[in-house]
Amino acid sequence: MTRQARIERSTKESSVLVDLILDGTGSSTIETGVPFFDHMLAQLAKHGGFDLVVETKGDLEVDAHHTVEDTSLALGQALNQALGDRAGLNRYGDALVPLDECLVQSAVDLSGRPYLVHSEPDLVELIGSYDTTLTRHIWESIVATAQITLHVNVLAGRNAHHVVEAQFKSVARSLRTAVAVDPRVVGVPSTKGTLTAS
Repeated sequence: MTRQARIERSTKESSVLVDLILDGTGSSTIETGVPFFDHMLAQLAKHGGFDLVVETKGDLEVDAHHTVEDTSLALGQALNQALGDRAGLNRYGDALVPLDECLVQSAVDLSGRPYLVHSEPDLVELIGSYDTTLTRHIWESIVATAQITLHVNVLAGRNAHHVVEAQFKSVARSLRTAVAVDPRVVGVPSTKGTLTAS
């Protein structure tokens, strides 16, 4: 059975389509109108082993905030939907990813409980049209709708591009492990018997 989800989300600020296949090849087609964000979502797909299509039309004449936020909310929804009842999964994943001078550690729990811990150094404000203060908000938005716990810790780094990109690569690798099916796991990997909010 293919683990996939399609989410369409429309507001007065944006229109978002996300198509996600968890057991993919890492291929992606991303168009949000924010080139660096597109590049980051492509990293998430490639290193997570997901197939991902994202089409967002947002009010970029205001700024990129609504576009990035709404895309991230829809991506989290797609992840939550594709995981289903989360039976048979590893549940946990972690990764330590270097990118030149940068080193990022991340850990994820498909817990059904949204919680984010995020630490990064102060960065230059813009990478192209991408506002670097949005990175934390991306993780907040994904965590909220995917209903996962996520820790992201930048251990070293000074180049803004590297600091943000290494976060996406590290989270991708953590998710890749967490969403993988473990044949030894019978049912939901929790003594509560559920990993969904209730």
